Amino acid sequence: MSLIKWIEFPPLGDDRGSLVALESQQSIPFDLKRVYCIFGTKEGVSRGFHAHKQLKQVAVCVTGRCRMVLDDGRQREEIWLDLATKGILIEDMVWREMHDFSEDCVLLVLASEHYDESDYIRSYNDFIVQIEKKGLL
Repeated sequence: MSLIKWIEFPPLGDDRGSLVALESQQSIPFDLKRVYCIFGTKEGVSRGFHAHKQLKQVAVCVTGRCRMVLDDGRQREEIWLDLATKGILIEDMVWREMHDFSEDCVLLVLASEHYDESDYIRSYNDFIVQIEKKGLL
C-alpha cells in the first residue's frame, strides 16, 4: 500500500482565471485547525525531518515545486509536489522530509490540530522506536 495519498482539487474558474477551493471535511478530510506556508527556502536547504503522533496534514505546492519524502518505518516513498490542483494527505506517524525547493516554491500545509510541540517526533530513531511500540512495524 502506497504512503502517497493524492487529493485532487478540481480547478474552478472562468475566462478571468482559475481558483482552487480547499474546504474542511470536503476536499480536506478533516477539520482545519491550522494553516501555514513554507516559502523563501534557500537553495540546498531541506525541511521537515519529523513525524507527528496525532496530527494529519495536507500539503499543496501552490507555486513552484518541492520533493516530498514520506516514510512509515516499513517503506519510503518520494514524489514531486508541483501543482496547485493536487496535494497529498500525510497521516499521523509518518516521517516527512521536504527537499529541492524551487526558488519560487510556496508550500501550503493544512493541519488537523493546533501547533503542539509535544506531538512532534524529531529523531528518526525515536520515530522507529515509537512505531515498534505501537506494533506498526
